[in-house]
This record gives sequence, structure tokens and C-alpha cells, in this order.
Amino acid sequence: MIMKGIILSYMRSKEHQHSNHMIIKPLGIESKEQAATLIGKKVLWKSPSGKLLAGKITRTHGVRGEVKAIFERALPGQAIGDYVEIK
Repeated sequence: MIMKGIILSYMRSKEHQHSNHMIIKPLGIESKEQAATLIGKKVLWKSPSGKLLAGKITRTHGVRGEVKAIFERALPGQAIGDYVEIK
């Protein structure tokens, strides 16, 4: 089953930004319990040049169904607001 999600932001704090840790909102997921079923799934983002960057969902983020994904390589800023595939 392939699901879509939207990249919301980098995982960050007041002083630091982790470019390969992303916060993703899966479409159709509205609670923390539903988001917990996605832990361990693979995430793919396709760049405008056609390159695929892969990551993995590691945990939930917040109570509205967002998840945290760690990518192998850092994603560029143009990825924010773009769609990803969750497999």
C-alpha cells in the first residue's frame, strides 16, 4: 500500500536544525495512534531532477498524526511542502 504525505519541516530546536530529520504529515492520518502504525515504513522523495532520496519513519510527532522520518542524505529546502510516498 502506497500512501502520500507532505513534508512540513526539518526537525529543529532553537539553535540547531537537522537537515536529514524531517517532520511529515501523512494524508488521511489524524491521530497519534494511527501514526504509530507507520513506524518502520520507508519514505521516498523524488527531486525535480528525478533523483530518489529514501528515509525511514522512526517515531510519531505530536498528537495530530505527524511522524518523524530520518533520511539517508539531507533533503534540500525545496522539499518542504512537497509530497513524499510512504511504502
